[in-house]
Amino acid sequence: MSRKFKRCLITGIAGSGGSYLAEHILDNVRFIKIFGIYRHKGYSDLLKEKYKKRIHLLKFDLKNFDKLKKIIKIIKPDLIFHLASNADVKASFKDPLTIVKNNTEITLNLLEVIRKVKSKALFVLCSTSEVYGNVKKNEIPIVETQKMNPASPYAVSKAFQDMLAQVYYKAYGLKIIITRMFSYSNPRRVNLFQTSFADQIAKIEKNKNQNKLKHGNLKSIRSFIDINDAMSAYWQTAVNGKIGEIYNIGGSTTLSVKEVLDKLLNLSKVKIKKTIDKSLLRPIDVTLQIPSVKKFKKHTRWMPKVLFSDSIINLLNYRRNLK
Repeated sequence: MSRKFKRCLITGIAGSGGSYLAEHILDNVRFIKIFGIYRHKGYSDLLKEKYKKRIHLLKFDLKNFDKLKKIIKIIKPDLIFHLASNADVKASFKDPLTIVKNNTEITLNLLEVIRKVKSKALFVLCSTSEVYGNVKKNEIPIVETQKMNPASPYAVSKAFQDMLAQVYYKAYGLKIIITRMFSYSNPRRVNLFQTSFADQIAKIEKNKNQNKLKHGNLKSIRSFIDINDAMSAYWQTAVNGKIGEIYNIGGSTTLSVKEVLDKLLNLSKVKIKKTIDKSLLRPIDVTLQIPSVKKFKKHTRWMPKVLFSDSIINLLNYRRNLK
């Protein structure tokens, strides 16, 4: 039987992923209130303007344990999506202290608050395929039991979140489900490689002080799903996912980063040359990210709907409309 919710809390709601998730829920689910915690302005004004009384946004730092505890007691959410984290993989190599401390502390605070106030909320930890790191070809497709082998400080922080959530489920009986999202299009997050490519193409088309597209490693192979399918998957996790489970979420379209770039360049209105930018290369890069999503589909009945060809057109047009 599908679960129903009345009061949903999204951490990191003003970020790219959090804002899309809030929109998806409010556009598709009736009789639900969304509460959101955010630290930076991001897309908070967009959400306030679009949804007005259906959404309640709170600006504060999740590292403030006492305030977080008060907020959870007041809101009394029956569903929590934890998306808040600094998700910049490349930046985590330059400043691991800031990113790892932030991502670990806010998650520990949130889980400990839920435990202490005896919340019965379903807690969905939005983790990432980055926790798997580099896997061997004979370990593809990646299943949820694959050993975690993070390849960046950011991935280490997410592995911590992931393992901590497992302990809070097993030791304290919290209602927790963990998702590990593989590559998905996110037009609002420009530090993702496909969004960066689309953004640069849009700038070059408008002659905005750039004539070559800069890129990093093009050899990495990934699976892809559209932002709308990714957000639908998060919601189906809450509605139909099994408590205590870990789910891979990803698409069936598998391409190298170079193939994604070439497809975007073919959609450009002008001819664009590309050049490698060594500053975009990571000290360690994840090279093979192809998931098995059999368990997730079986438990939730989720299926992706958006074709990859449509997804990259939508991505490029979104960035064009911002220029």
